Amino acid sequence: FERIAKYNVGRHGQVVVDVGTGTGTLARGFARRGCVVTGIDPAAKLLEQAKQLSTAEGVSIDYRVATAEATGLVDASADVVSAGQCWHWFDGNTAAQECYRILRPSGKVVIAHFDWIPLKGNIVEATEQLIQSYNPAWKLGGGSGVYPQWPRHLSENGFVNLEMFAYDTFPVYSHEAWRGRIRASAGVGASLPPEKVAAFDNELAELLRTRFPEDPLPIQHRVFALIGQKPA
Repeated sequence: FERIAKYNVGRHGQVVVDVGTGTGTLARGFARRGCVVTGIDPAAKLLEQAKQLSTAEGVSIDYRVATAEATGLVDASADVVSAGQCWHWFDGNTAAQECYRILRPSGKVVIAHFDWIPLKGNIVEATEQLIQSYNPAWKLGGGSGVYPQWPRHLSENGFVNLEMFAYDTFPVYSHEAWRGRIRASAGVGASLPPEKVAAFDNELAELLRTRFPEDPLPIQHRVFALIGQKPA
């Protein structure tokens, strides 16, 4: 949030629409900074979790069931549209057109991602290999945490003054926390039956114990952000 603030994003009083909000992580961050926030997601169950988390944190957010490609919001009604950890699920061109439609002149769109980075011999590479052994259909591994194809979605749909940045960080995970994150991921908890999730988790616990015994464990991640502006 500190990095994107210099792009005039997340100021107190701004109207922010967070598409693909999921459980509302970005939405709550903007709300804590005094923004007026609407969270959009097609998954009603995730929005129920988002509402509970918002209530627990004491922030007010308007959550609505809709898609990034068809938010149902009125034209030129937002100062900022944000999309965190979700742009790859969208039809990029259609979502960019919808962002453009609901933004006010000079409004900003912010696409952000936070990815683990698989490198030879590290825990991320080993975890991805284990996911693929249980779920061969999973195709989201091996990423670099940078998305050079996304600027085209914005440029070809009217956005100007595009800027990108990326930086690495090393959050520390306990073995239990890493297992929890992976159990909840798209390639495991969202895709496999419960008995396979349990078997996977047992094997991941053993992998951590034998190959990566340091606990807690710093794990390399990359933050990526793309910002575009609707012309004045």
